[in-house]
Amino acid sequence: MFHIFLHFLVPAIVAFLFYREQLLKTWLILIATMVVDVDHLLAVPIYDPNRCSVGFHPLHSYYAIGVYVLLLFFPKTRLVGLGLVIHMALDYIDCFF
Repeated sequence: MFHIFLHFLVPAIVAFLFYREQLLKTWLILIATMVVDVDHLLAVPIYDPNRCSVGFHPLHSYYAIGVYVLLLFFPKTRLVGLGLVIHMALDYIDCFF
């Protein structure tokens, strides 16, 4: 449960620190990137608390993460890329616990 809470808290902190003038809009865009978890529906079982998402699910693959990092370099896709990179970092951290 704490992991899911972090997916809302960390983007809120990033939006507050770096995008304060458009806080709500930024936070909502960062939160919207959680749709990347739709690839969990392809796994059997859908949820396994002992499985590391990074490297297992298609949208959590290292190739996909490379694309997410590339999105950071373009102003129009920067927030989406930032949200996806934050999401992958939180999922990766979760692999250790």
